[in-house]
Amino acid sequence: MMTGKRLIISALVLGLIQIGFLSWIIAGRAAILRDGKQVLLRVEPIDPRDLLRGDYVRLGYEISRIPVKLIANVPAGKLSSDDTSIVVRLKQGADGYWRAAAAWFGQAPAPAASDETDIVGHVAEGWDLSAATTIAPDYGIERFYLPEGEGMAIQNDMRVRPFGVRVAIAANGTAQIKALMDGDKTLFEEPLY
Repeated sequence: MMTGKRLIISALVLGLIQIGFLSWIIAGRAAILRDGKQVLLRVEPIDPRDLLRGDYVRLGYEISRIPVKLIANVPAGKLSSDDTSIVVRLKQGADGYWRAAAAWFGQAPAPAASDETDIVGHVAEGWDLSAATTIAPDYGIERFYLPEGEGMAIQNDMRVRPFGVRVAIAANGTAQIKALMDGDKTLFEEPLY
């Protein structure tokens, strides 16, 4: 049986472990936002409301549809397997938006050049990998939460003029949304912490 003093010490140690774990998660996200390579992606709106979490903008990107012919190492089975990772090499276009230039399942064969960056996504099981099709990777940047009451207005504006998202991409390809842009104007910016 535990004495009162041992119980308090055990609770404190457990609390410190939990705080350390949460701090590690937050610091990892902040490091990507602070140090990651910034790219601008053109967004395509989908749906603005989550009943449990409030207003958000669900985002699709040009890089959300990757033509299979762009993927250099398509497996022989012609269907994606369970949660296949994909590396998409992005290159900046003349308009400032970044677009897919090449893609690989697994890992890229060589590091990205200085004017390129790699973003890592996941492809769900069962996608047809024949040359004439496209696949839809999930990069983890498909939702951006907004202050309550602003989602619908922004969603409607997205249908009439172009919006973008500034994304920070870590060296390992992990992406975090840094800001929601209306043309050159920053509407909302994610804080580091």
